[in-house]
Amino acid sequence: MEQKKVVTRFAPSPTGFMHVGGIRTALYAWLWARKNNGTFILRIEDTDKEREVEGSIEHIIESLKWLGINWDQGPDIGGPFASYIQSERLELYKKYALELIKKGFAYPDPYTKEELDEFRKKSENTKQPFLYRNHRPEKFDIWDGTKALRFKTPEIKTYTWDDAVRGQLSAGPEALDDFILIKSDGFPTYNFAHIIDDLQMEVTHIMRADEFISSTPKFLSLYEALEITPPIFATLPPILTDGGNKKLGKRDGAKDILEYKKEGYLKESMVNFLALLGWNPGGEKEIFTIDELINIFSLERIQISGAQMNLEKLDWMNKEHIKKMEFEDLKNEIFKYLPNDLHIDKLIPIIAERIVKFSNISDMLNNKELDFFIKAPIIDISKINYKDTVPEKTKDNIKNIISILELISDFNLENIKSAIMNYANTLPNRGEVLHPIRYILSGLDKSPDPFTIAEVLGKNETISRLQKAI
Repeated sequence: MEQKKVVTRFAPSPTGFMHVGGIRTALYAWLWARKNNGTFILRIEDTDKEREVEGSIEHIIESLKWLGINWDQGPDIGGPFASYIQSERLELYKKYALELIKKGFAYPDPYTKEELDEFRKKSENTKQPFLYRNHRPEKFDIWDGTKALRFKTPEIKTYTWDDAVRGQLSAGPEALDDFILIKSDGFPTYNFAHIIDDLQMEVTHIMRADEFISSTPKFLSLYEALEITPPIFATLPPILTDGGNKKLGKRDGAKDILEYKKEGYLKESMVNFLALLGWNPGGEKEIFTIDELINIFSLERIQISGAQMNLEKLDWMNKEHIKKMEFEDLKNEIFKYLPNDLHIDKLIPIIAERIVKFSNISDMLNNKELDFFIKAPIIDISKINYKDTVPEKTKDNIKNIISILELISDFNLENIKSAIMNYANTLPNRGEVLHPIRYILSGLDKSPDPFTIAEVLGKNETISRLQKAI
């Protein structure tokens, strides 16, 4: 039997921003498609018009593009099954709805909202779960589109199915009911539309949240009624809060994925972090390129237990990816955050060493940690001396360092450090000269080493600042 080409999809609803849970689902579906030379589809499920948020579709597309998650078919590029926006596919859903009616598996809802409320009330009073199928009418009217269309569950039974992540799962009759296929406004429900879309778009694998397990018998029942083979389900683990005690939600700090971009995280580190948020590649290695993730990704190593949203881990990963950046790429990224008068190539390694994300540069600027590279700092004379070193001794040391620096023809880091350290090593404590130089040049108690500062400032400015201090 010929194996089907792998087709995966990401089908978000445009009801707000994209958070890590949704993006991770998209990432896993994308990785699996790319690993298998398959097709990845972006589909917008916008049938819940009451919850739709303006601009969400554009936001979804921007979020995915930032991370490099590209698609082969989608609302902006089309494809053989266009449209990829559900609200533009209503005729297709109607076609399958009529097929179900013809087979005797669908009927118009005859009840008013008030009547349904009364049914629910009676169930509550008898402490029984409300099931619409217990109130199914004996005879069905002709569906004219003005009333909701319900699925007539063919058989009440226990369903068992294989999940690519969790193995064999099952759910009993309590999960089955006559759910709505098409609402009275003409829009299909998720329970109906996604099955039709997946069928038409030839989707082979569905990455999904664990909340859909309980609904699976409904889906399987509908698959049976339509006489179609279900795709392979891969149920992903929940993402937990940083403390690991509950599922991450918007109230717990789940934020817009593009906020991470604004905060200066690299897309490479974000993809790396999300990939390992519920998937274990095996071994000790944790830093991966996107191409490496594609090559080694597997459904078998997706974990079942919840994955903790560890922000310290994300910061560490981002730092590691910053270290791996080519100099020009690093420079271009850092310069985005710096004023023009700080566009100094020699500053790049200094800044890179001190940040875990690029927004840290803004913090450095706000804290005036880089001001001394632009203008000479105001020096507190009392802070120049190292511990108990007498002022006269400090002055003599600085004068000697000035003389030494004046002799350096090639004023680079290696030569500066060698010259200063040769002198410092002749003193009882190297801090007697290293501390004053660092403080005079930067005006800060904590700063980059004095050799690096001197190289960035240049020979003339370095000597000028030292001379003024004595």
